[in-house]
Amino acid sequence: MESKFSGNDSGGKAITVPAIVHQTIELIQSDDPNSKIQAAREIRRLTKTSQKYRRQFSGAIEPLISMLRSDSLDCNEAALLALLNLAVKDEKRAVHLGSAFNTFSDGKQCLPVYLNKIYIVDAGALEPLINFLQSQSSNLREYATAALLTLSASAINKPTISASGAIPLLVKILRDGSSQAKVDAVMALYNLSTLQENLSMILAANAIPPLINLLKVCKKSSKTTEKCSALLESLLGFDEGRTALTSEEGGVLTVVEVLENGSLQSREHAVSALLTMCESDRCRYREPILSEGVIPGLLELTVQGTPKSQSKAHTLLRLLRDSPYPRSEFQADTLENIVSNIVSQIDGEDRSGKAKKMLAEMVQVSMEQSLRHLQKRALVCTPTDLPLTSCTSEVTLK
Repeated sequence: MESKFSGNDSGGKAITVPAIVHQTIELIQSDDPNSKIQAAREIRRLTKTSQKYRRQFSGAIEPLISMLRSDSLDCNEAALLALLNLAVKDEKRAVHLGSAFNTFSDGKQCLPVYLNKIYIVDAGALEPLINFLQSQSSNLREYATAALLTLSASAINKPTISASGAIPLLVKILRDGSSQAKVDAVMALYNLSTLQENLSMILAANAIPPLINLLKVCKKSSKTTEKCSALLESLLGFDEGRTALTSEEGGVLTVVEVLENGSLQSREHAVSALLTMCESDRCRYREPILSEGVIPGLLELTVQGTPKSQSKAHTLLRLLRDSPYPRSEFQADTLENIVSNIVSQIDGEDRSGKAKKMLAEMVQVSMEQSLRHLQKRALVCTPTDLPLTSCTSEVTLK
């Protein structure tokens, strides 16, 4: 048996709702706890892969949130998992006002609205979710972290989530949680970090040490590393963040390893982070960066990185040499000259040999690029083409 109703997001057209949707919603609204749990599990099952069911079960959101306040662990878990499925992949749904998207008064289209995500927060889910982050149950902590990751994908939800006190608790999960919970926590913190005012809260919660620890163990080419390095880049815009990184054992080395082995996007974040440090206080940060063997990775990045990475790598190479300024018009700013200068400042021995060895190591990694090509590229990219202030990278919202 099926029924029809007219919904806001259908443009006035009737939507056919399967009988199972009505039956399940009636069941979850009953007074019997076992019936509620059974209904929540059925909602979870039906919405796991179906965008249609996610839309049709939006009427179950309030009863599910009521279940989050139950004293029953089974009830909590069943409701939380159902809400997770209702909130995920909600991106394509927009509020329809006679067109595919909301429009502003000037006629411009706005971004799609995450209806279920917003409804879940507006219906009061944050209070029990915050409590679950502090639960003795590892399952509840992990599910609540995943829920906050999903809900924080909505720009409308971000200020409300930040004001709920979630940030310090997410940092605690990043430090002490399970492997999956740590990944979800850093993704949620990254989502929240796109609000500038949240960065100071993330720093105040001492996020740098667990962030570095996660970077040390996760695969450098992974999406997790991309989000970690993007968040780290933002945090290093603050003096407290830079101090925390250099105070953390292996902190700078971890960023250098991302620069060497990360995805193109991760490497861009890593070189941006190191450049931010060096530009903020060259005398303070030059030696810690140099001592971690950053040069071969920077040299490779001048050829193989994104356009932003290439520019920033060359700028950072110039800052890391003895003098950050061009020497003279008779001494070309080739990569070999820069490397020779840096090497001589480190140990003063065999300057030319060590510089050539570094270049040879880079060529081994990138067989298709010859030393002649590198030198030619460095000569083309003169300091006047690469101003020191060009160090900001754009971060894509999730």
